[in-house]
Amino acid sequence: MRIELSRRADGTTTLRCVRDDGSVTWQNQRAPHHAAFFALHDLTHFAVETVLGFRRGFYGLVAGGWEIDDTTGKGARGPLPPEALTVEQLVGALDRERASATPWSAEEFNELLAATAAAGRAAPLSRPLTDDDLRRVREIVQDLSARWAALAPGEVLALTFDAGVATPQR
Repeated sequence: MRIELSRRADGTTTLRCVRDDGSVTWQNQRAPHHAAFFALHDLTHFAVETVLGFRRGFYGLVAGGWEIDDTTGKGARGPLPPEALTVEQLVGALDRERASATPWSAEEFNELLAATAAAGRAAPLSRPLTDDDLRRVREIVQDLSARWAALAPGEVLALTFDAGVATPQR
């Protein structure tokens, strides 16, 4: 699946996903403050799902035919699968970490995810996260964030997400 994140002159962004079958789903973030947050959030999803091998997270669901609006869990597809909830918890924790500017340890992430799973709000991880996992995710987020920040209005950051292998396009 091709992922296109567009920066617009008015400060808004568009996320457009072109599935392998040619079908498209997209979403505009019209408020500039939402656009700034969700661009980084969506790039964090890409890093988490590709580095950690999640296949039923946000991009995995979209690649499988879900519309972006369905990924709220309130759309026609119904509730999100447990793996997607786990991915969302992890991406949300990384968003909070970025906002605090204080790195979390793998132990802190694992405790949060274990508590979320125990409360029935996500699936348990198949294995604990390691500091190396987080280093690799953070490196990709940092690279993609820098590439996003360098885009001029009207330009597009394009990524490729594959159910087997996902890699950023250059």
